[in-house]
Amino acid sequence: MLKELHTVLPASDLQRARGYYHDKLELDPNEELDGVLIYRPLQGSVFELYETENAGTAQNTQMGWMTDDLRSEVQRMREHGVVFEEYDVPEMKTVDGIATMPDGSMAAWFRDSEGNFLCVSQRAPEAHS
Repeated sequence: MLKELHTVLPASDLQRARGYYHDKLELDPNEELDGVLIYRPLQGSVFELYETENAGTAQNTQMGWMTDDLRSEVQRMREHGVVFEEYDVPEMKTVDGIATMPDGSMAAWFRDSEGNFLCVSQRAPEAHS
């Protein structure tokens, strides 16, 4: 039985990545192994950063967080120096770094110090009946 979500992200410079996650996202590793930083930000979720030369090569979202107030979260993260991506493609356009989907859900993407694409999302509000 699957019990825990565990995301693995590459980092070409593990100490630079540690600094980014500490300074920008206010996260510190719970464990450190040789060439690996392990974070447990929420009960039941784990992600690790491991040192490799392949960091920054993926062109897709690699990890995401959910929030109940995306606009406030984006503002808080910007105050810590996080830079959000801007998109203007046929399927999606961001406004001030935030994309609103047809169903009302919202998302904002940013890259960490290692070039990994990370996302913060908010579910669509419940339809009122």
